[in-house]
Amino acid sequence: MQLEVRRTLTIVDTRFSEAEHTADPPLRKVAAIAIVRNPYAGRYVEDLQPMIDASVALGEQLAQAAVAALAPYGAQSYGKAGIAGLAGEQEHANALLTTAFAEPLRRALGGGKAWISSYTKCAAPGTTIDVPLASKDALFVRSHYDGMSIHLPDAPMPDEIAVIFCVANRGRINARVGGLRLADAKGQDGLV
Repeated sequence: MQLEVRRTLTIVDTRFSEAEHTADPPLRKVAAIAIVRNPYAGRYVEDLQPMIDASVALGEQLAQAAVAALAPYGAQSYGKAGIAGLAGEQEHANALLTTAFAEPLRRALGGGKAWISSYTKCAAPGTTIDVPLASKDALFVRSHYDGMSIHLPDAPMPDEIAVIFCVANRGRINARVGGLRLADAKGQDGLV
């Protein structure tokens, strides 16, 4: 199976300050989004493996877009999400976000030890989705617990799936709730 990509979008949000404190470096969040035709819309299919296999190429495409938009910064956190249109199932979005999809993302970012947090749902066009973000190398780094709200006014259509990969170059601005620091997590297992 080859997925039909109907359109792509890249959203870049760069925040320079918060609560009167300048961010150094600024916090840049990027969402690389593909709107794909759902090959299983309107029908139940038991075996979703062909869709999972096809997600590898999609992961490569979204990774390239995310890395380019995040430049000149490198990624410290990541997350993924999907919205299946109403003729599909939530499981269709999940099939496009498995490890097969994620490995090209990790390679493009130069690694990632932690699992990639995700969220999926089945919804109408215009539904907002909050993509969770966490440190790409150590899941329990609190300063990097964040998210990016994505609103696609005209997607996904009933026979589409919106597939979203987000990255950020740093943790939250003014993070100060304690916990494991990114500098202290270096070299540890991704599920610190």
